[in-house]
Amino acid sequence: MAFLGLTRIQEYLWFSFAGALCSFVLVYAIALRGPHGATPVRLTLVGVAVTAVFTGVSQSLALLRPQVFDQMRFWGAGSLADRPQGTLAVIVPFVLAGVFLALLTGRAANAMAMGDERAKTLGVPVTAVHVLMTVVITVLCGAATAAAGPIAFVGLMVPHAVRALTGPDQRWVLAFSVVLAPVLLLAADITGRLLVWPAELQAGIVTAFLGAPVLVLLVRRAERGGL
Repeated sequence: MAFLGLTRIQEYLWFSFAGALCSFVLVYAIALRGPHGATPVRLTLVGVAVTAVFTGVSQSLALLRPQVFDQMRFWGAGSLADRPQGTLAVIVPFVLAGVFLALLTGRAANAMAMGDERAKTLGVPVTAVHVLMTVVITVLCGAATAAAGPIAFVGLMVPHAVRALTGPDQRWVLAFSVVLAPVLLLAADITGRLLVWPAELQAGIVTAFLGAPVLVLLVRRAERGGL
């Protein structure tokens, strides 16, 4: 938006995929440098830090270019409202493909939860699964962010809440998350519309308020050996 003047999702969707891939690689690479590797909590904390940096860069560009600020002010807060016509039609094929591929990784993810070496002894093609998961993360995060903006913490809250109900089987976690994540997002959107009516509080702001306590809870669980 700032440098190429792209304002339609058909134009910047591919940049969103590239951004999702670069962010994933950066977070994972930084998390791996720790003494215990890319643990769940370390990935979460590094992800939050990288998000803060990228958010600051985006806001700086928007402030330096007033016309870009006007285009980004709703998208940057994360909102389901006022989406341009045709947004859903553009992202649906990518979302469906990403969900389908994610569901295919469930059995392999169960084996890899015990460690890559153990998974290899069980016949899991670890490298291929890692590549497939990277594609899934890139497609789903890129499409969702391009459509609705950076709505944070949904992907953090929902799987952990589901795991408390279904147990550690990733196939059930994925299946229930596909249903409950949209429910949470719609609830946040409706709550934002009611809290400051007749004005509106963007869904991304509501999920941030909900997600911060969840992040604290995850860190405390990790300290007690819960993760």
